[in-house]
Amino acid sequence: MTTTTNAMSVGQQLSQSPVVNQALDAIAGEVRAKSAQITDVRGPIDGLSESYDAFLKRAGATRGRGLLYPYIGSGAGNGALVELMDGSVKWDMICGIGVNFFGHSDPDLVRTSLGAGLGDVTNHGNLQSNWGPYQFSETLLELAGRHSNLSQAFISPTGALANENALKVCYQKHAPASRVIAFEDCFMGRTVTMAQIGDSAGARVGIPLSTQVDYMPFFDEIEAEAVGIGAYIDGAVRTLQQYIDRYPLQHACFIFELIQGEGGFNTAKKDYFRALMECCKANSIAVWDDEIQTFGRTERMFAYEALEVGDLVDVFCVGKMTQVCATLFTEQYAPKPGLLSGTFTGTGSAFDVGNRMLERLRDGDYYGDDGIIAKHRDAFREQVRALAARHPDWFPEVKQVPGKPGATDIVGGAGGMMRMTPFGGEKAKVTKACRTCFDEGVVLFYCGHGPFHLRMLPPLGVMKLEDWPRVFECVER
Repeated sequence: MTTTTNAMSVGQQLSQSPVVNQALDAIAGEVRAKSAQITDVRGPIDGLSESYDAFLKRAGATRGRGLLYPYIGSGAGNGALVELMDGSVKWDMICGIGVNFFGHSDPDLVRTSLGAGLGDVTNHGNLQSNWGPYQFSETLLELAGRHSNLSQAFISPTGALANENALKVCYQKHAPASRVIAFEDCFMGRTVTMAQIGDSAGARVGIPLSTQVDYMPFFDEIEAEAVGIGAYIDGAVRTLQQYIDRYPLQHACFIFELIQGEGGFNTAKKDYFRALMECCKANSIAVWDDEIQTFGRTERMFAYEALEVGDLVDVFCVGKMTQVCATLFTEQYAPKPGLLSGTFTGTGSAFDVGNRMLERLRDGDYYGDDGIIAKHRDAFREQVRALAARHPDWFPEVKQVPGKPGATDIVGGAGGMMRMTPFGGEKAKVTKACRTCFDEGVVLFYCGHGPFHLRMLPPLGVMKLEDWPRVFECVER
């Protein structure tokens, strides 16, 4: 076999073909031109509503129950605006629970996805794969390694599977330890094991309980202020040590949601997390950081960066915004051959788009105290405060549920993880408000377990600061 300096594989010839690239540019240009027609919220287009209802019924029939929201996208949008199959347009402030950070019909990402579609296969696997998964992993590890010791990655199709792999890594490292420590109100995913670890009784009805979990109270800011932060942290470490002493050498890991997602966008002081993590280290318990919903949305790319605890993280999970999911670990936690595998890891388009999104996050002005995310955080909070000033009856005092650390301020969250708490956090009214806002042109959701909050995970990669008053016009209406 001979090679030359200018040798190119057929795959390279195809990806670098002027004909192909001109076609991709033309398609991306057409997407940009057509999506530019979507400029504001609007109702259904005449003649499409009836057929849309039929599509909703068909979609519900495939699931065996109706859709939570009457949402089926048309396949088009413009930044933070999304078009549905009935021609209506809404502000997308939840983005598939945080997946679509760069919104809808982004020409750059459309072009990237189309280019990936030129590949010879749709899915890549652990046995046979093109370069895409490894390029994505390299980019992710380079970013993660700036403020942590994470050095290896294993790709998974879903966040729940990434968590499953993280648990396997922790179990193997600390065998025969079989117990897990997690925070109250945590959410881990929908597999059998993750549903058992997640602190939601409704999510595990009928599931045999085989995973042993000890739940730590999450940080309670009100109690911490009452007793003093130092005394409060000392008390939390004592509680953790009691679990460890009760079951010596039986805990494989402590799962840290540095910002709880489904739990209500709760977070804590960095000294609190660091003290608990250092206690884990002293007792040979893995520190597992779950940032599947958090990644990319705080004022730093990683929440462990924002809280300055990356040096203590042993295992890390990421997903949603990255398009594909991954379990990262330090060299000390590298699993033995045979522990992690699977037929396929993800599609070529997901890897290429995920890699491109990482590049844009890295190269953009999103992070830092004066970054784009911080500016959007402030703009959101300003709108909530103004809304509450105009309608104080919508925002009565938020009362803390005994034993729950949910914040009592009407507005909060962290960076692009945004929440507001109308109606005192009453579940029935908050969930009804979600549907009412949908009808008025804003797609959002709820989170928390008492109080309950209206939750936003907006597409801050493309959203403009001047969009916020327009969004809140719909919310107020």
